[in-house]
Amino acid sequence: MKVMKKIAAFLFLSVMAFMLFSPAQVRAEEEREVVFVQVPGDWSDPCVWAWDEDGNNAFAAWPGGETEVYEDNEGWYYIHIPSWANHVIVNANEGSVQTGELVLKGGNVWITVEDAENASVSYDALTDGDIPDYVEKFLIHATVPEGWENPCLWAWSAPDGTNAFAAWPGSALKQGDDGWYTGKAPIWINSIIINANDGSVQTEDISIDPAELWITVADDGSYDFTYDDPNAVSAPDVNVYVKAPADWSAPCLWAWSAPDGTNVFASWPGEPFAEGDDGWLTLSVPGWVNSVIVNGNEGSVQTVDISVETGKDIWLVVTGAEEYEVFYEKPEGTGSADDAQTAETGNGDDESSSEKTEDAGQIDTPNADGNAGQTESTPAPDTEKSGVSAGIIALIAVVCVAIVAVIVGVIAKNKKKN
Repeated sequence: MKVMKKIAAFLFLSVMAFMLFSPAQVRAEEEREVVFVQVPGDWSDPCVWAWDEDGNNAFAAWPGGETEVYEDNEGWYYIHIPSWANHVIVNANEGSVQTGELVLKGGNVWITVEDAENASVSYDALTDGDIPDYVEKFLIHATVPEGWENPCLWAWSAPDGTNAFAAWPGSALKQGDDGWYTGKAPIWINSIIINANDGSVQTEDISIDPAELWITVADDGSYDFTYDDPNAVSAPDVNVYVKAPADWSAPCLWAWSAPDGTNVFASWPGEPFAEGDDGWLTLSVPGWVNSVIVNGNEGSVQTVDISVETGKDIWLVVTGAEEYEVFYEKPEGTGSADDAQTAETGNGDDESSSEKTEDAGQIDTPNADGNAGQTESTPAPDTEKSGVSAGIIALIAVVCVAIVAVIVGVIAKNKKKN
């Protein structure tokens, strides 16, 4: 009986340790800091691209997280970024202008951008007022009739009636190249209205779940919405086969879609290849991929950006950083240039190579313009590090082993007594 009590006490303490450990880890992963940004007058809609030293991106795709206007501080914008993301680039005009890489010490920071070549960083407050609280938000996309000008989003929480925006007609929606208007709302709202023409035309109240959605508004104000992206390209996976130089250890693949910059993998150097047949390395990627980089030695050696056709299996024969051949049918031997789309070689200073970090997201070394870490990458919605699950799994394993050891010991002791 005493032994069983000891086991029960041990189990209780283990569970308590697990419960204490998990929230602590989660809180650590959710810590965020505020980046305040002041940009030149001709820099519109500033964004911040952020990453850490291991190449983990804070945002899903270039140009990164959109900043918000900091009320009562003219010319200033702000954005919350994960505390682990200590490398940033400030950019604007849909990513066409940008600073170089800025390395942060940690904590809230104020960045003053004079031009693309000159930006200063201060850890002393350069704005007035309280530090804005972080509020998680989700995207709302809408298409509206042709006569609906300057559409806005009104959002609130029902039934308590807490409004997300200060006054009607709400937050202005921004139109994208695909014709959809987009805005953001805090995740605690569950009701929205799409309106336009200074609020004189509108939909009815729309009850929603707090998740990214697409709303289509008809001429009479009726609507239909979905949580599935209607513009998403559906394509089966394709296989990438590679032969890399012998001195490129542990080759990896970095893959993305250009020009939108959707990355397949979360961080550089991407995903390692598996051993295939006939000396080929192999890896499957989504069929929409049209750009790849083969790299090795933990990303320290790599090819230039390689454009490929979508929806087709690919065979790549890489003989150097700028020498490769692309095949869409398995070549005999190593293949010949007559059967392949052969890469153009250069000295690394051509347009494709110099924009490598913008298109691909690798952040191992800055390019000639100092634009390390600039990516058009995959967002998650905000990318969080994955230390939580690893720590929890490790703790569970330790607890299970300890429990088994105690039980085995008790059984052995009882056998000896008998």
